[in-house]
Amino acid sequence: MTTSAPLASTRAWIETFVVAHDICPFAGREVARDTIRYVEAPAGDWEAVLLRLIQECQRLDDEPGIETTLLVLTSGVEDFDDYLDLLAIAEALMVEQGYEGVYQLASFHPDYCFEDAEPEDPANFTNRSPWPMLHLLREASVEQAVAHHADAEAIPERNIAEMRRVGHAQLSRRLADLQAQNADEA
Repeated sequence: MTTSAPLASTRAWIETFVVAHDICPFAGREVARDTIRYVEAPAGDWEAVLLRLIQECQRLDDEPGIETTLLVLTSGVEDFDDYLDLLAIAEALMVEQGYEGVYQLASFHPDYCFEDAEPEDPANFTNRSPWPMLHLLREASVEQAVAHHADAEAIPERNIAEMRRVGHAQLSRRLADLQAQNADEA
């Protein structure tokens, strides 16, 4: 099976960044179990990508062996503000389609910047990825994982401290390396 460069770099990001830095303490288990679905979709046509998002929700409904889905957006939302607009519509659509409380939508983008944060703040790298993406998580699984974690409320603060420890320059290089891998493999 041939994997596209966007999906290959996203997998590498999950394994070498998210899991390696324990950004999500629950991701390693899903990588080991191979229960993460990676799907590529161009976002130039927002209606089509939103339809794909709902189709992925339906797939999760039908396939309990898939724990989470990463919808990797390969074009159309390179600008972070455009991505945020798409994200807001996606969240509203999920509510409209009855998925509120069933699936949670997490967001990642190469230029992710938290509200009121400086773009150079390393903390932004907790949500920076090689490609823009919409991440569907099963709400019940998130609740169960959080209930069994010793200190789930401390995860965001620990992640911020870790990103600041690593530093903006090194994090930028790592992300650029993953993005360059995309160009080399495309």
